[in-house]
Amino acid sequence: MPEPARLSASIPSVDPALQPRLVLTDLDGSLLDHHSYDFSPAAPWLARLKQMGVPVVPVTSKTRAELIPLREALGLTATPFIAENGAVIGLPPGWCHARLDRPGSGRDGVVIKHPGVDIGFIRARLKVWRERLDIRFTRMGEMSVAEVMELTGLDAVRARDARQREGSEPLLWEDTAAALETFRAALEGDGLQLTQGGRFWHVMGRSADKGNAVEWLVKRFTALRGRMPLSLGLGDGPNDITMLEAVDQAVVIRGCHDLAVEPRNASLYRTDATGPTGWAEGVAYWWGRDDRRLATAEKSDAVVI
Repeated sequence: MPEPARLSASIPSVDPALQPRLVLTDLDGSLLDHHSYDFSPAAPWLARLKQMGVPVVPVTSKTRAELIPLREALGLTATPFIAENGAVIGLPPGWCHARLDRPGSGRDGVVIKHPGVDIGFIRARLKVWRERLDIRFTRMGEMSVAEVMELTGLDAVRARDARQREGSEPLLWEDTAAALETFRAALEGDGLQLTQGGRFWHVMGRSADKGNAVEWLVKRFTALRGRMPLSLGLGDGPNDITMLEAVDQAVVIRGCHDLAVEPRNASLYRTDATGPTGWAEGVAYWWGRDDRRLATAEKSDAVVI
């Protein structure tokens, strides 16, 4: 028997229940209700995952400013986040590399990575193409706080936070489908891309999408832990497709819209329920059966009760 084969045969197989895991989730319309932003149907699973030591990472179109109170409310301050559809990655201290990351300057010590381009460049190019192509759209940065509130249902504080962009610009498209494709091609020439969210179109750097950010974060997790995690992604919109294609197991949550969400992933589940109820359904589908760590967590819960 060749040496490598004899060596591998002498090592027992790793218990799959001990494989590290990672949840990467969209927020609006997924972990959060599309209208009320409630997450209570998903709260039991969030608590279970925390007890199991499974990080839950928000991957969202929201800004870093919007995520500060949300991460606290969701109990996710110790986990990373991906904001602005991949244009911003936030690393808490436990996810930082001593030689690669400077200490975070924010109040929570988070280190910020910007995979894409600066918001100033994006806005400058949008101004150029709107005039040159004679097309109609409205940037979020041009809207008043009251207009953002009306469009999104956010209160004044959260609407102001939503306007604090770092690496992407949402816009309302007010022109034809043909003009949109011309606009998309023009942006590509600038190294920018256009992706569709639930309410807005988003303009960002070509390399700054949810999928690329998720791949980067999985590599960071692997470098710190020494093992590749089993990754589960959950989302409900077209801007989630790259994320759902970058994970091992994917969940498309039934949306409150008629937009097509067709990721290429062999391990794909589509929920019957919407929002956080669908989120819990999706996690339970993949991880709610034959999982010894889950059984241990439930047994521990029973003892506490």
